[in-house]
Amino acid sequence: MPGRSPARRPRRVAVAAALVSAALLIPLAPGPLPAQEAGAYTFVMRFGSDTIGSEVVRRDPGRLEVDMANRLGGGPVHFVLALGPDAAVSAMSAQFYRSASDTAPAQSIDLRFEGDSAIATLSGATSRVDRMATGAGAVPYLNPSAALVEQILRRARAMGGARGAADTVPVLALQGGTTLQVDVRWPSADEAVLHLAGIEMHATVSEDGRLLELAIPVQNVRVARVEGAHPLRAEEIDYGPPEDAPYAAEDVTVHTPAGLDLTGTLTLPDTSAGPVPAVVTITGSGAEDRDERIPFVRGYRPFWEIADTLGRRGIATLRLDDRGVNGSSPGPDSATSEDYADDVRAAVAWLRDRPGIDGSRIGLVGHSEGGMIAPMVAATDSSLAGIVLMAGTAYDGRRILRYQLRSAIRRSGAYTPAERDSALEAVPDRIDAMAKGSAWTRFFLEHDPVATAGEVGVPVLILQGETDRQVSPEQADTLAAAFREGGDADVTLRKFADTNHLFLADPNGAPEGYATLPSHSVRPEVLGAIADWLSNRLEAGETK
Repeated sequence: MPGRSPARRPRRVAVAAALVSAALLIPLAPGPLPAQEAGAYTFVMRFGSDTIGSEVVRRDPGRLEVDMANRLGGGPVHFVLALGPDAAVSAMSAQFYRSASDTAPAQSIDLRFEGDSAIATLSGATSRVDRMATGAGAVPYLNPSAALVEQILRRARAMGGARGAADTVPVLALQGGTTLQVDVRWPSADEAVLHLAGIEMHATVSEDGRLLELAIPVQNVRVARVEGAHPLRAEEIDYGPPEDAPYAAEDVTVHTPAGLDLTGTLTLPDTSAGPVPAVVTITGSGAEDRDERIPFVRGYRPFWEIADTLGRRGIATLRLDDRGVNGSSPGPDSATSEDYADDVRAAVAWLRDRPGIDGSRIGLVGHSEGGMIAPMVAATDSSLAGIVLMAGTAYDGRRILRYQLRSAIRRSGAYTPAERDSALEAVPDRIDAMAKGSAWTRFFLEHDPVATAGEVGVPVLILQGETDRQVSPEQADTLAAAFREGGDADVTLRKFADTNHLFLADPNGAPEGYATLPSHSVRPEVLGAIADWLSNRLEAGETK
């Protein structure tokens, strides 16, 4: 959830966000393309003024080839479609890479369409053959591909799309294997409006079917077509400590009972005087790296800041990449927050076996969805020394998404009054559409954090920004009451004025304003509150 609503989850919500989420900017696989490859064109995706994604496209009458790189989660993707004369897709092959340096994909899929069915052959971390029901003439969709949106539009036009007409195109979401019915309306010959998984998109289309521009008003995202191949380049990330750090740091890999490898960094204070306490950080929704970076909020690395603060107080920190990010295994598409809680349990077990770590003094720090997962872990592990919830949720996901989506629509200046009323009325259908394609969403919609809180008996610190517009501030009070009513005798609640969901100084709190805030560092008083509380509960001594 950091910087985004739970709707924006490329690895957990099939196509719910349509085109937006976050991870690393990496070059295309299997290799860089020439700067001006003949016949190639590029879709450049921007959030506000920041470039967040790029697709290099080569299109022939019977073939579509795409190299996709983005900051929205996971590694590079290369895919090829076999096309019919009516813009239908007969087959697709796709390769998913963990990083730009990989020579072999972590996962591959070969998809064949036969009538109203699709036969998918998966190989890699998961190997199997699935036969899925879909619609005749379905177009496959992989979030966040504008090239596949272009193919949906071509298919709609082939179905007879004309001014004033509306078409429904069956779209097979690869993440989840669910078929969505995408409505395409043509206000004019060169303009189309799509509704994909509840997200409204506005497209400018040429007479010959080229997608020229795409706008998603509610997400402040725009996609533009430029001629030639312009792949994104790698962004080097240094996960190490600052030069003056009084602690060490090392890259580590945690192996989970589910057979996954999770890559990360362990910051470790001096252990010469004996084992030290430690915490595991838990990211919010979306495919996050170990620092919980948000690329379009430059410099935002909350877990790096927390690890540095705790390291100076004698507390080790294990921060891990989410599934599918950097070197972490992607895992199955059916994963939910329960599975991510198991990842955290594996991290705690790894710390308890680690030399220099005191296994009796381990805590958790979770942000947003991480603040929902931490109590799930604590409810099954009473030996934890404490958990910190940063903007943790108290409501079920349906109520949270309803609040987030309606708030975003009301703030948006892209709607006429009539369109705004229509969009607000359509919110429940949008949420239902999200759930159809995603096991994660279905779990999120039904999970009751209050019930889980009642099963927790370890010390709890609840932190909440008073201008948070993603997790409404009153949820912190509800959570605190639930822990106490369940019998937890050590519950602390701290609220921070003019502080948003990211725990940045922000008197407004609207997510669309995050990128332009004067500071993208976590407020010092928040870092101090975390360090003071954990130092007390974990009985840590300051590192000299």
